[in-house]
Amino acid sequence: MTVINLKTTESYLRDREVVIELTQKLVRIESVYRENDPNGNEQEVANFVAQYLRDIGIETYVEEVVPGRPNVIGIIDSGKPGKTLLFEGHTDVVTEGNREAWTYDPFGAEIIDGRMYGRGTNDTKGNLACMITACQSLLLDQEEFTGKIILCIPCDEEGLMLGIKHFIKNGWADGVDGAIICEPQENNVSIAQRGAIRLKVDIFGKMAHGAISWSGINPNWRMARFIVELEKLEKEEQARLGRDPMLNWPSITPTILRAPVKGDAQINVIPDHCMTTLDIRTVPAQDHDELLGKIDAIIKRLQADDPDFKVELTVLDNRPATATAKEDPVVQAIYEAVAEVTEKEPKYNGVPGATDGTFLHVHGVPIVTIGAGDRDIPHQIDEYVDIEELAETTAIYRLAALKFLAGDTQ
Repeated sequence: MTVINLKTTESYLRDREVVIELTQKLVRIESVYRENDPNGNEQEVANFVAQYLRDIGIETYVEEVVPGRPNVIGIIDSGKPGKTLLFEGHTDVVTEGNREAWTYDPFGAEIIDGRMYGRGTNDTKGNLACMITACQSLLLDQEEFTGKIILCIPCDEEGLMLGIKHFIKNGWADGVDGAIICEPQENNVSIAQRGAIRLKVDIFGKMAHGAISWSGINPNWRMARFIVELEKLEKEEQARLGRDPMLNWPSITPTILRAPVKGDAQINVIPDHCMTTLDIRTVPAQDHDELLGKIDAIIKRLQADDPDFKVELTVLDNRPATATAKEDPVVQAIYEAVAEVTEKEPKYNGVPGATDGTFLHVHGVPIVTIGAGDRDIPHQIDEYVDIEELAETTAIYRLAALKFLAGDTQ
């Protein structure tokens, strides 16, 4: 049997140039959500993507999720009965932070020594460009397949994932047989994701002079005791569950800590209100309701010992951990595509955070996460992606789509 090196084919070399140029165009359109900036949203990049899809012959829909923040949906229908494959890649990126700390323009998409630098090159405009280019390649080469491809290009993945929730609510995910989540995973076949619970904790006290502490109720002491108990709970969960082979450890992380919550802080004033937020990451073996019950039990114990312990717990977000079987057709299609394109044994892995795929999983869609980019680079200063990996990922997506929609998986 003759083995073809896919990286030397005309399609691969053509697609390589297309995906590099498209990634640069996407990165150069700022799509950071800035709450008080009327232009700080995904509108411009969504408009660009929608027009690009139309120009290459893809049926395209644009749906506004909230003002200035639309989803873009592309449909490629073979006209033949078969399965439906979904590619998902979001348009928003996180803030660039301190621009002066960047070596390169964060929205310049400069290519230096084989790497493209800029916010979104890695997470995940590079992979958005890969999925679009892969579909464009199928159309250019008039590849035969059955069923349908849906391009899901939502807003707000970096926030509360409003885009994917709107996409699912509007029925676009109904009947989807498998989804490829296009995120930076070094082209590992990632079949698990950690879950996420985001909590806001408010503890209330009584304002008083710091020198007359007995006349007030200090919420900071209560918050300190609560956080110490959470650290104990984290260690208990890690001891109980062990280290997940793909996702590492479950974790409970206090992030924002603020007192007073409103008004100016003074060193000689006991605040009347203390607030923290918790970023809790879970593994598939954890039950979220059970974990929240353990946190509630901590609060009840602390209140039993302290009648002035007044607390409000608010669940901001609750996303379960996910796992997809290696035997699932969408996983098999990706696995075989990686093996053929890279000529290496594919590596299974897990995603350390949640993605839009979490909600597709909850909706009943099997998901696999894969894409170009170092797994540790998202959200960092001088974010980058290797341009050869963009070309490789495009070829993987292209081949996986053909395999999945032909049923050509073992």
